[in-house]
Amino acid sequence: MKLQWSETSVRDLIAIRRYIAEDKPVAAKDWIARLKSRARDAGHSPWSGRIVPELANENIREFIEGNYRIVYQVQADHVSIVTVFEAHRLFPTETVECPPS
Repeated sequence: MKLQWSETSVRDLIAIRRYIAEDKPVAAKDWIARLKSRARDAGHSPWSGRIVPELANENIREFIEGNYRIVYQVQADHVSIVTVFEAHRLFPTETVECPPS
């Protein structure tokens, strides 16, 4: 299935890379590659991620990679990465909208 990145998720990756790069530039590049690789799993097996507990919508799922949650939405013809954020936080419903399925 085709994989798309939302504007929010692209900004998330940029922010994560900048934050990690403050102390470890090489590690920042590696982490972003790791997150992107894990996100590709959503395109290959969209139903394998768990349902995001805060949203309880079967089309909005997530993978946990290290300390990050990769939230994606399964659409009829593609998978959209919605946001990527630290795993200890709740889904940021006040700043991230999921389009209707």
